[in-house]
Amino acid sequence: MRISIIQMDVVFGDPEANWLQVEEKIAQAVREEQPDLVVLPEMWNTGYDLTRFEKIADRGSLQKKLSLLAKQHGITLVAGSIGEKEGDDFYNTSYVFSADGQKIARYGKVHLFRLMEEEKVLTPGKEGKVVFPVEDGVGGVMICYDLRFPELARSLAIEGVQILFVLAQWPHPRLNHWRILNQARAIENQMMVVAVNRVGSDPNNTFCGHSMVVDPWGEILTEGGENEEMLTVDIDLSQVSRVRSQIPVFEDRMPERYKI
Repeated sequence: MRISIIQMDVVFGDPEANWLQVEEKIAQAVREEQPDLVVLPEMWNTGYDLTRFEKIADRGSLQKKLSLLAKQHGITLVAGSIGEKEGDDFYNTSYVFSADGQKIARYGKVHLFRLMEEEKVLTPGKEGKVVFPVEDGVGGVMICYDLRFPELARSLAIEGVQILFVLAQWPHPRLNHWRILNQARAIENQMMVVAVNRVGSDPNNTFCGHSMVVDPWGEILTEGGENEEMLTVDIDLSQVSRVRSQIPVFEDRMPERYKI
């Protein structure tokens, strides 16, 4: 399976500008790399312009546009996450669309990040853990701060997830945490981790990029820098089962001894 990661800057509070660059960057990825699957970062439509969410949060139109984009290019689209309004509540929501444009997953960010005041505006997602089919197996998704909660990643692994997509706006000065935590989630759950971070700055933060793909041994297969770029990698999900058979962590678990 060939995966292209779109590591991009986000125009603060400008959904239209961000949509235009997503269209352009996905078209470029398809044209130059012929991926099976494309991944976007967290909150790419609005950035963390939370004080204006009532005006700029999506009301459902992006789902239709993203569906058409996936179908047009014949790709599975892990569409990052978007700021959206549903009813009276605001959410940080990830959508996944199949190559025929079907919505195959929706996940609302569960853990809201106090350092960026998400909890003052957003509502935790209702879906809990979400899994979905990918070309050769089973995928799952987490959003940014979720990465610090190993229980969520482990619960996804127990549900059969072989490839975990981590969608982020992860800022400096915590680049080292980003790199280590992505490797840790891959090693402890013996899964592929595809971690997509934004770059650039907003009025309050500078984001550290370093999008990466980590294999089940914790080896980094590809890693970006701190500028806009596209990363493409071919992965073999059969490696997951091979690693799990060599070190049978899931067979040797004793959850009754340390139930949370």
